[in-house]
Amino acid sequence: MLKKIIFTMTLVILSILLFTSGNVLAHHSDAHVSIEVNENQSLDLANHSKSAILIERDTGNILFDKNAEEKLPPASMTKIMTLLLIMEALEKGQLSLDETIRVSEKAASMGGSQIFLEAGEEMLAEDILKGIAVASGNDASVAMAERIAGSEQAFVEMMNNKVDQLGLKSTKFQNATGLPAEDHYSTAHDMAIMAQALLKYEDITKYTSIYEDYLRKGKDNEFWLVNTNKLVRFYEGVDGLKTGYTREAKYCLTATAEKNGMRTIAVVLGANSTKERNSDVSQLLDYAFSKYETKQLYEKNQTVTSFEWLKADKQKVDVVTSDSVSVLFEKGTDLSKIDTKITINQNIDLPLEKGTMVGKLQVLDDDKLISETDLVVHDDINHANVFQLFKRTFQSFF
Repeated sequence: MLKKIIFTMTLVILSILLFTSGNVLAHHSDAHVSIEVNENQSLDLANHSKSAILIERDTGNILFDKNAEEKLPPASMTKIMTLLLIMEALEKGQLSLDETIRVSEKAASMGGSQIFLEAGEEMLAEDILKGIAVASGNDASVAMAERIAGSEQAFVEMMNNKVDQLGLKSTKFQNATGLPAEDHYSTAHDMAIMAQALLKYEDITKYTSIYEDYLRKGKDNEFWLVNTNKLVRFYEGVDGLKTGYTREAKYCLTATAEKNGMRTIAVVLGANSTKERNSDVSQLLDYAFSKYETKQLYEKNQTVTSFEWLKADKQKVDVVTSDSVSVLFEKGTDLSKIDTKITINQNIDLPLEKGTMVGKLQVLDDDKLISETDLVVHDDINHANVFQLFKRTFQSFF
């Protein structure tokens, strides 16, 4: 009789679990550290450029800006968005570095900066990626755009959709290269946000930091790659990101550097020479590293909490940071009032793909919100099968 009662109750509980959605709750302990950043917009920096901006990557704090919202032609800095979509395709498995890409006539016909691809030539995707990241190859950019989207025009639609996803209001692309085109524009601010998004893919600097390399090494058409960003070699810590030049845009550069755990992004547009462009960027980076520091609170993909979910195939669900979490402060600042607050959504439906946002991690300075980072699930989470539910329900009953 007792066994029959237990079995009946188990079936009732199992039915409730199968046909109702429950709340997800998480327990966590807050971390304590602290900061305050004083922004000074009256600095005499980037005098040779029409517009400029300096940000810290993890926090997004703007350390300096000069006409950062002015719409200007970005030239080959356009390829920051091209590279971002390439890295997304690699992450999603829609592209692999070791696959061979066949070059179209259109890609081979591109002028300007190029790696001299021939129509019908086949090249590894990784080598084409190098051709974009190091030599700013227009032919390489179009070849990769056609591989990912089928045509450059379709790829441009993806680029502008990504602009919208990033919440950028002052950018519009007409091609994947940055070659002169009507109604093709961006701003220093928007380029910095695109660079920030690209740098979430940590492997990108493996390519943008290359100063020189070879394509088709040992063949008759061997090509020597030399980085168009000379600061990679001549400024300690610089490992990217993208130069640009056209007659209209003049000399542009989006550079990133990391020192002592702090990564900054400096953007300048409209300088009259490479010397002036590099000087302005170096000056911005010098300012950032001499005045500011960061303290990392969490690494990217670090588990911040976990919870038991009876209805999931993985009963223990780990929640991780979608990006590294840091605080930025002026050197010498007292670090004593920063708290972190973790909030998990109360209604989450299965199934969940790896990387799905399920909560937020807030960094607070004496209750003032400094930054907010998405929290995501570490693995794919599906419904538990009937056997798993029966077993767990029976165990919990006893």
